[in-house]
Parts: sequence; C-alpha cells; structure tokens
Amino acid sequence: MSEIGFIGGGAMAEAIIKGLLADGYEAAKIIVSDKSQERLSYLQKNLGVNISADNVKVVTDCQEIILAVKPQNMLEVVTEIAPNCSREKTIISIMAGISTTALEELLPEGCRVIRVMPNTPALVGAGTTVLSAGKGATAEDLQKACRIFQAVGSVTVLPEKMLNAVTGLSGSGPGYIYLIIEALSDAGVLAGLPRDISLQLAAETVKGTAQMVLETKLHPARLRDMVTSPGGTTIHGLFELEKSGLRGALMEAVRAATKRADEM
Repeated sequence: MSEIGFIGGGAMAEAIIKGLLADGYEAAKIIVSDKSQERLSYLQKNLGVNISADNVKVVTDCQEIILAVKPQNMLEVVTEIAPNCSREKTIISIMAGISTTALEELLPEGCRVIRVMPNTPALVGAGTTVLSAGKGATAEDLQKACRIFQAVGSVTVLPEKMLNAVTGLSGSGPGYIYLIIEALSDAGVLAGLPRDISLQLAAETVKGTAQMVLETKLHPARLRDMVTSPGGTTIHGLFELEKSGLRGALMEAVRAATKRADEM
C-alpha cells in the first residue's frame, strides 16, 4: 500500500518526489498517476516509484494525495476522484489560483484540503513553499504537508487569503528573476565580458545577494547602502535603474500576477 500519491507527474511532482527520496522516504510508498504513459515510465525507471494510469487508484491507495495537475484540468480530475475521497484522506493541491473552498465544494463533506503554492526552485531543492489549511484540515494534516514540502526547500504557513499574493510574488517570482539575470548577463556582454562568464557572474551575484538578505536579516535598503559609496559606481547604476522605473515595474508585475491568480 502506498502512502503518498501524486495525481499528475509533471516537473513539480518530480521535484517533490526527488526531495522525498533524498530525505529518506521509500519509493515503494509513493504512487504517481498521469495521462502520459511515457511520463509514467520515465518516473518509474528513474525514481523507482509505483505508477498507474488510474487517478482513482491513487486516491484509493493513499492517505495523502497531491493534486499536481494544471488548474484548467481541476474540474475534470476532482469530479473523477471525488466519489473515492473521504474524511480519512488529505487532499493537497498545488494548483495555482484554486481555493480550498472550490475544492471542498466538489469533494464529499468534511474532506481535508490543504492548498500549497510552491515555486520552481524546488527542482533544485531551493524552493519556497507556502501552505494554507482548508476548513476540514487538522493541525496534524498541515504538519504532515509541511514535512513533505520541507524536502524541497523552505516552508511557511499563512492564511489562505494571502495565497494569491504569494502566487504573484514567490510563485511567479522566479520568472522575474530569470529576466533580471538574463538582462544582467546581456549587460556584461555589452560591457565586454564573454557570454558564459557574464551569465555565471550574474547568476552568482543574484544568489549571493539573496543569501546575504536571508542570513544577515538586515533590510535590503541597509545592505544596499553598505555597497553604495558616495559618487561611486553603484550609485550611478542605481540612479539609472530608478530613472527607468525598475522598482515600480517589479511591483506592477507582482500586482498583475496576483490579479491573475484572483481571476483563476
């Protein structure tokens, strides 16, 4: 009998499974269903997990079921599995923009639902995941879900009303940072650096700067002041960024992504 089931075997499901395996969880206790037999064969061969083309089997076999399908497929999948769900099972959704209430309305009364917003750095064990419990979920359910996602990075528990803002910031945020890294890399090439060196320096600069914020616990403005000398190179660069509206553009990006999550 499996213990954790994944409905959907895409990149995020694979990342979570890899994290669980690295954390000592047994592959034999995990089962994955997916519409693609090719994808299932890949997961079985490379990760050693159980596989099935039947979503209902995953629900029947497992206590914790992770819904890792696209939001647009939610209605089809949840309607299919609902008759086999019960209060004894915990439904953990990583579908962006889908509220616990929306899921609870499709599931039998009293089903325990937890909504999760991970992000793609989970693929390298550096994810940022936020969880919210539905009205039927217990503290123990939330604790178990936290342990699952701690295998792929940091975990935070917040009220569900904040989840769409989380989606706009940390869920979509990697996309913004990739664009920034690409732009910095292009700037390095413009200034005369080889492409591979420029990309490496840009990515490592972003990584190290984020680590400084997390480890020192200092406000980013204070850390920025520490590297901004009077009349120096950094203040000239910052002046150009302020003129170009970088700060406002990033804030608008988060707001737009949050709005889209609200609409979903």
